[in-house]
Amino acid sequence: MPSSRRHDIDALRAIAFGMLILYHWAMLYVGGEDWGWHIKSTYTTEAIQLPMLAVNRWRMDLIFLISGLSVHFLLRDTRIGRFIAMRSWRLLLPLVFGMWVVVPIQPYVEGVSNGLVERGFFAFLVRYYGHTTWPEGAFAGWEHGFTWNHLWYLAYLWTYTVAFALLLPLLRRLPNPLAKLRGLWLLIVPAIPLATFTLLLQPHFEDTGDLVHDWFRHSVYFTMFLYGWWLGTNEAVWAELARLRRRALISAITLFAFYAACVFVLPEEVSESLQAGIWILRNLYIWWMLCAILGYGRTYLDRPFAWLPWANEAVYPWYVLHQSLIIAIAFVLVPMHVGPVVEPALVLIGTVAGCALLHAVIRRVPVLRPLFGVKRRQASAASMSFASDSGVSVGA
Repeated sequence: MPSSRRHDIDALRAIAFGMLILYHWAMLYVGGEDWGWHIKSTYTTEAIQLPMLAVNRWRMDLIFLISGLSVHFLLRDTRIGRFIAMRSWRLLLPLVFGMWVVVPIQPYVEGVSNGLVERGFFAFLVRYYGHTTWPEGAFAGWEHGFTWNHLWYLAYLWTYTVAFALLLPLLRRLPNPLAKLRGLWLLIVPAIPLATFTLLLQPHFEDTGDLVHDWFRHSVYFTMFLYGWWLGTNEAVWAELARLRRRALISAITLFAFYAACVFVLPEEVSESLQAGIWILRNLYIWWMLCAILGYGRTYLDRPFAWLPWANEAVYPWYVLHQSLIIAIAFVLVPMHVGPVVEPALVLIGTVAGCALLHAVIRRVPVLRPLFGVKRRQASAASMSFASDSGVSVGA
């Protein structure tokens, strides 16, 4: 019987979240009106807009697809009730803890940088925990009095998990829409729902991070979640993704070049038909890039790399910690004007070192482990290391 462990999914998960850390670090330095963030360096440049745009279009789609893959593996050995309980514990506890302990430095820095919050972190925390009102635009989430910032992903993933569990009896009766797709059909058909959602919903729902009203992103991310579940261990589809990997990558790069030219060359206001065409190209690019990533991962990453067990455990705490570290370090360094090379290097080195050091502490303190999504040590050692983006391993 073949092993059910998929090292390539483990590796892709670690790589995807590593890219997320780099992406948020780069948000400090990418210039342009459309690239605002919680704090910006004085050394911004528009030169990195293109690579940022290339990654921005599919980075979260990949993460939610891997989430669905994890669910496929987990549900083979877990009853649905226990599955929901496990996921709720592993997602909601770090979300709540992160919002009240890890994240507050972010709205504080943003508010001070905007000139709408007075300096003094302790005084800020007293107001923040007191659920006070804030000046308009003080920080992301000011209207609610608090924010989850980058931890929005945990709230969305929990919501999709519950929705999926409710739909599971129906989904198990329906045919797998990806199972028989081959060649060009595999490269085109899954992109059609994504393009349809974009055309119908994006004009009406901005990317605000508002869980209740974020229906465009819900339609796309939940579809990706389902794609991951349908992919599962369907070896025929995975073999086809591996076979198509070069074609998908070349097509994605070519299409992105044309898409980027449209974005940067065309005026902001274009006709509805032209805008629809650009959105369709964008969704084809996203799906082709994901096909290339999955295909290359299946071909070259399905092996027991020595770093995978450590990376699987590190992903969740690093994800929870990284943005607060980036923002806190930048808050100290940006006013010092240490230079356009030294400052980015120090922010990145400090973030990586901080994540590594804090992870080393977290993994050794039993009470901290669940707060950062790390399994109990005994359970972690006993279960398989295939983990979802939320830190839930098969057999956990």
